[in-house]
Amino acid sequence: MTEKIRVRYAPSPTGHLHIGNARTAIFNWLFARHYNGQFVIRIEDTDLARNVAGGEKSQLDNLQWLGVDWDEGPDKPDPKYAPYRQTERAKEGIYQRYIDELLAQGKAYKSYKTEATLKAEREAQAAAHQAPHYVYEYAGMSAEQIKEAQAKDEAAGLKPVVRFRVPEDHDYQWQDLVKGEVKINSKEIGGDWVIQKADGMPTYNFAVVIDDHLMDITHVLRGDDHVSNTPKQLMIYDALGWTAPKFGHMALIIKAETGKKLSKRDEDTLQFIEQYRELGYLPEAMFNFIGLLGWSPVGEKEIFDRKQFIELFDEKRFTKANAKFDAKKLAWINNQWMRSEKDKVMPQLIGELVKAGLVSQKEAEEKADHFAKIVEVAGVDGIKATSEIAPLAKYPFFQLHPISGQDKEKWLDTDDGQKVIAAFKEQIEKLPENDFTAEAIMKLIRTLQADLSIKGRPLWNPIRLITTHEVQGPNLPEILAVMGKSWTLNNIKKTIG
Repeated sequence: MTEKIRVRYAPSPTGHLHIGNARTAIFNWLFARHYNGQFVIRIEDTDLARNVAGGEKSQLDNLQWLGVDWDEGPDKPDPKYAPYRQTERAKEGIYQRYIDELLAQGKAYKSYKTEATLKAEREAQAAAHQAPHYVYEYAGMSAEQIKEAQAKDEAAGLKPVVRFRVPEDHDYQWQDLVKGEVKINSKEIGGDWVIQKADGMPTYNFAVVIDDHLMDITHVLRGDDHVSNTPKQLMIYDALGWTAPKFGHMALIIKAETGKKLSKRDEDTLQFIEQYRELGYLPEAMFNFIGLLGWSPVGEKEIFDRKQFIELFDEKRFTKANAKFDAKKLAWINNQWMRSEKDKVMPQLIGELVKAGLVSQKEAEEKADHFAKIVEVAGVDGIKATSEIAPLAKYPFFQLHPISGQDKEKWLDTDDGQKVIAAFKEQIEKLPENDFTAEAIMKLIRTLQADLSIKGRPLWNPIRLITTHEVQGPNLPEILAVMGKSWTLNNIKKTIG
């Protein structure tokens, strides 16, 4: 690709970073980085009622956590394109200039219809089994009559919106980077639409065109749900005599279990980046998983780092089929990353022990190697997120469950149980401190098996119960070796006296 690439991610500060929005950001970022282009952050905050405190910061913090950086944005302004927040651009009159231009050319007009009138029209259309559409309020009126009607509405204290006059029976088509050729007729738009709200703020479909043009955006990659917005935006490009950027609408993200569209209202599925951060998912894994939602590399490999994604990225590899959000697949990818980056992740894993109150921060710092071994034995290779390590390691490494009466009767009070307990206690006491290893402990137990002619659960369960109070768990010799001889003997003493 020879042209200079400029793409953007334009979040609204209305909440946390959603998986779908993160995908939009990641693919635009990959597009820019692959072609040595520029990736721009623009804040679309004109929907004042929905903006939330901290919304912008949350979006940007989570993008940075994913490893997505940007060349321009509110914190990295280029004077040629600044400002990067739409409310600030509105205050500078950037949008008003073009609204006035369209009004002057008769391509837009002030509309004074009240909400009550609009509601009544929609109800009438529904009753007549018509698709909802806006009815032009000045049909058949001369310019002078329109002027008089508007003056009357103004005098009545009505505040107008500005609507764009949709051309009749016009096909809007584009060569979509993902979907191929798309064509939508102006009849399907629903009539004249609002480009400026009564409070003076521009609407999304108008402002985005002005901003993309003035910021020299060359390509717009976004979700499939924006397809219906594209013809409206193309109308504005045509009306102002501008060349539109190239559009690409990525496949919908659906739930793998149900096949239904991933909805922010679906509380059964975790779908915000912050939720996965809190659970202890790795940013590399999240990037890896999201980068495969609606895009596929050549081959069967599924684990990639960011540099590999940049190198492999090809916009021709976007898939038309819906992308499946599979939580199990995400967990598997995160597990793979945890295994490959174990040394890097270990401080985070130990931090989970601190967070759970199992160790103090000071202990974690002073005995990091010891706790790393505990984490390893507790089963770090089998978890999907770092937050799972604390409940996994709690017993028996930091606390002991009481032995149930059933286990005591079945494994400790029998003749075989008593023989095993006595023999193990005697031999483990003799095992030198400097040879208290998993290998030495396993050898000791194997010797008991031969000497006592007892094997399987009747051998292992009594030993497990007097040392860990559990009949199941991680490899017993490894537990005892990590926790040490004193811990082992102290547990035996507490259990059998």
